[in-house]
Amino acid sequence: MDSININNTETTTTSRHSQPTLASYQRHGRTTAVDDHSDLQVLQRIKRYLLPKDFVISQDLLEEMVAGYDIGDPLTDTLAADGIRFAKPLQQLIIDKKTDDNLLKNPSFKTLTEQFSRHPDWFDPKLAQIGAVAYRRYPLMLIWLLRNVALMAGYSIPALSLPLIQTGALMHEALPRLMRTYAYILAVSEHPLLPQSNTSRHSNRKSIDEVLAIGSEGWRQSIKVRQIHTLVRQNLLKGKGNAAAGIIADADQHHNPDGSWNTDYWGLPINQTDMIATHLQFSLLIMRGLRLLGARISSEEAEGILHLWNLASYWMGVDLQRLPKDEAACWEWLYTYLSIQQLDFKMGQPLAKALHDLPRQLMGEDNRRGRFVEMVNASVTRTLVGDDIGDGLDLPKSKIRFGVLSSVPILFALDTARQHNQTIATKLEAFRAKRQDNMNWWLKKNDDYYK
Repeated sequence: MDSININNTETTTTSRHSQPTLASYQRHGRTTAVDDHSDLQVLQRIKRYLLPKDFVISQDLLEEMVAGYDIGDPLTDTLAADGIRFAKPLQQLIIDKKTDDNLLKNPSFKTLTEQFSRHPDWFDPKLAQIGAVAYRRYPLMLIWLLRNVALMAGYSIPALSLPLIQTGALMHEALPRLMRTYAYILAVSEHPLLPQSNTSRHSNRKSIDEVLAIGSEGWRQSIKVRQIHTLVRQNLLKGKGNAAAGIIADADQHHNPDGSWNTDYWGLPINQTDMIATHLQFSLLIMRGLRLLGARISSEEAEGILHLWNLASYWMGVDLQRLPKDEAACWEWLYTYLSIQQLDFKMGQPLAKALHDLPRQLMGEDNRRGRFVEMVNASVTRTLVGDDIGDGLDLPKSKIRFGVLSSVPILFALDTARQHNQTIATKLEAFRAKRQDNMNWWLKKNDDYYK
């Protein structure tokens, strides 16, 4: 990548490409110069293995990202400003045909109803099914990667961590928060049972007819989470998120003088750009992690996983025009995003600790198995994300940390056999379904959908 030198007055470059100036994209305090932490291991890996050799950060993309900091979810923010909670009436209107004439007169609610009443024209359910099957094929790897890659990597970015800390999410009652997040990615990837599957005995639920069907659990949860995000955004803007008091110094939170959220520094909470980053945490990073751990994800399956999450993100209020169009564009987007984020590991440490300590909380402080699971989890983060982020989040370092890579030849061999032998594929699917059912133990106790 071309070198960029930024000072207080001008930008110079050795490249013939046009490069951003300080004034053009560093409009928020959260934004660094593009080369401030180019030595971060995750950035070096993306640049070396996943980007074109001639890649340079696009000024247009930088400007689009920074503009997205100041855009939340205009449609639902308007409803929130009018005191309207839309989740329940929206579901009743579309599924139960219970109309509310006053709400239907509201143009924002009417637009929202149209968005959730049918799939957009670009959605291909067959492609989404291919992605959903691949995404769910490895249940242990899925929760490993959700917890130790997607979530842990995000904790190094204060703009993503602070809303979670201020609302208490994933810090207090870490297990329910983690499992609710897990339930959402399961809901998004729920798909009709495969012909060889023997999963019906593991669940009393009726099989769905189509991935992310209208009225499905993924559809319902997308509506609920979108409302939660809207309410959290409004409350944080009003200074009502105080769970970080005594945990994160006020100066590090960059409050306004009245204690409210500082949009000049952070942009809006849960904004368009940060929502796309979350979209890529759940799709691109998990997909990459599966491949690194030995899973054979084809190009069509990769396209399907991104397609699946494109619809979920659209339902969550992300502007489709802002979403990167394919896997290559996703990596360019993520590299650019990570390059300009202020990193503050101290802010992410309380979240990382809450997540890291879960096994011993469940099994007992002196439980050897709990300590072992914690070391495995930390090793996944360090191996797939990087030691610099692992050190920053104060995760332990095991002498046998690379043992997690022992899964690579095993998973690769099983996946190869699955592709060439239908009997093996059938047995692996039955094992997957049983394993998935076992891993849903908390949801089966606490969530009506899984009981």
